[in-house]
Amino acid sequence: MLKAPKPLKIRVEDMNLYYDSFQALINVNLDVLTNEITAFIGPSGCGKSTLLKSLNRMNDLIESCRITGKITYDGEDIYGKMNVSELRKRVGMVFQKPNPFPMSVYDNIAYGPRTHGIKKKKVLDQIVEESLQNAAIWDELKDRLKKSALAISGGQQQRLCIARALAIKPEVILLDEPTSALDPISTTKIEDLLAELKDRYTIVIVTHNMGQAARISDKTAFFLHGEIVEFGRTMEIFSKPKDKKTEDYITGRFG
Repeated sequence: MLKAPKPLKIRVEDMNLYYDSFQALINVNLDVLTNEITAFIGPSGCGKSTLLKSLNRMNDLIESCRITGKITYDGEDIYGKMNVSELRKRVGMVFQKPNPFPMSVYDNIAYGPRTHGIKKKKVLDQIVEESLQNAAIWDELKDRLKKSALAISGGQQQRLCIARALAIKPEVILLDEPTSALDPISTTKIEDLLAELKDRYTIVIVTHNMGQAARISDKTAFFLHGEIVEFGRTMEIFSKPKDKKTEDYITGRFG
């Protein structure tokens, strides 16, 4: 029996992005489906992180940034009347380098819920435990909740940052090269975690690690010079790429 197609979560249509006169993204079209992992691959400076940050309007912080085209989230134009803080509550972000706040493990996780008005300790306790459980790090940190988040290992810090993103109950998680600063064991833990999380969340990941994209993603978009050269099911992109440039990149001829 054929599986029903997964619902559309994010659609990018005819999108162009400029920093002053420099065009960083050129006519980008892309669909992100619910409960899938979508990977963006390509050499440095090709536009993949720029697109990722556009999906929750992080580029709003750059004055020279200008966007044409459309990005919709559950059918609503995110650059229209959508409230930015509401968008960022629904679309969480994890950055390349682990960036825990200089406070306790507990306060890192409780920070987001508190800013959204949750003050009761019992509720916060539950959110902290649930978020750390969901990030597969509760057992490692449950006895260190009052300790500084800066005192734990880099791999633990990155999973803590994922737990912090989960604490505000997002629907989508954006990850910008989340394992590039980590050792192979920590990288494997995060890849296993993302594979588990996609049952409950929609995930978009930028990665330089070709093996990582092949292992964990359902769809892959290959970027070059601000354009999407090829986008499709990951297995097909890696085994039967349609474009010679895609083949050259994934076989290591450039990049």
